[in-house]
Parts: sequence; C-alpha cells; structure tokens
Amino acid sequence: MNQSVSTKDTVPFSHLPDEGFIRQKELLQLGLIPWSAASLWRKCRSNSFPQPIKISPGITAWRIRDVREWLDDPAGYRSTSTE
Repeated sequence: MNQSVSTKDTVPFSHLPDEGFIRQKELLQLGLIPWSAASLWRKCRSNSFPQPIKISPGITAWRIRDVREWLDDPAGYRSTSTE
C-alpha cells in the first residue's frame, strides 16, 4: 500500500516506509530540502533531485526512497529516472 505523508502525522521522516510517497508541501514543511518550491522544480528538471511521480491528475509526489537517496549525497545525486 502506498502511503503519503501528512502534516498531521507525527511520524518522523526516518520512520516512513521506503515504498511510500511524500508531497511537495511536506518536503518544504519538514525542512527536507533547503529551497523554495520553484527551486525544487528546477532541481527536478536538471536531474539533481529525484523525479516526481504523477499519482493522479491533482497529485504529484516523490518516492521516499528516492528522497532518502538524495539526502545521502545531495551534491553527488543525479536522477536516472525517465518518468
């Protein structure tokens, strides 16, 4: 089952399942990324941040495992996703 983080959740990011998803709002609110929303999308376009997944017409999210991979080495990360 895919899970998305909610700001109402009290579970820390480190306890979320790798197969879950996290949305832009939570990436920003949890301080997981050091930029604005516009910079996040620029980083995605340049493949220096994981590519988002279009879950439905109104919902876009990132795989938690991809965000964790980026957090392990932000300067050396290069997205290889073609999605």
